[in-house]
Amino acid sequence: MAVTAGGSHSLALTADGAVWSWGWGNSGRLGHGDQQRQLLPKKVEAFAGRRVVAVSAGVSHSLALTAGGAVWSWGDGDYGQLGHGDTQDQLLPKRIEALAGQRVIAVSAGYSHSLALTADGAVWSWGGGDYGKLGHGDQQSQLLPKKVEAFTGQRVITVSAGGRHSLALAADGSVCSWGLGGDGRLGHGDEQRQLLPKKIEAFAGRRVVAVSAGSCHSLALAADGAVYAWGEGEHGCLGHGEDLSNQLLPKKVEAWSPGP
Repeated sequence: MAVTAGGSHSLALTADGAVWSWGWGNSGRLGHGDQQRQLLPKKVEAFAGRRVVAVSAGVSHSLALTAGGAVWSWGDGDYGQLGHGDTQDQLLPKRIEALAGQRVIAVSAGYSHSLALTADGAVWSWGGGDYGKLGHGDQQSQLLPKKVEAFTGQRVITVSAGGRHSLALAADGSVCSWGLGGDGRLGHGDEQRQLLPKKIEAFAGRRVVAVSAGSCHSLALAADGAVYAWGEGEHGCLGHGEDLSNQLLPKKVEAWSPGP
């Protein structure tokens, strides 16, 4: 049903709601109760009897969402990205009790922070707060999930946690970004950090339907099928051909443009 690639580990979700993991086991990111690497996919037995509906692999931690809307986390907890009120690693999936009573519908694991989206369209963030990537107007780390108040009155439908920045897609097709602005990854035409979510004005008049935040760049998919990329252009990760320059504003990837 789904796959997700982390820093050096992978997760897969099967149709029966089971989770499988493999790769580097450091900090318990695989969820098997140890730190052993797994060269083949191995079922995460901690979810026996539960139906998982979504998974997200961060750089060194993992998130899972069960059918009832509960969120589970495991792996590296150094920055509070597991949401348990401490900085302890977790070798097994552990339910985030602070989100009890909230029906979560999506999760995203970044480098040292995590995002969750609830059924009412609210965004929650926790973990390392450097560069403002949590969206609370400061750079404080959060050991427990905290609601991003900047989205009050808006309905968010998708979130994506990157290396040191975050993206959110609203129901009206608009995109907000916040966190580290280096290399233009926020798409505001500069490299300034944003401590609060800020709408990407370059998408005015366009309806975006999907977003993804990478380590140093960002992607968006528009309703007409066009792909936009911005941020660090090194190694060609923006898809703009021989132009390896950074892009401070979203730029259409012309490789999919229709021919004459």
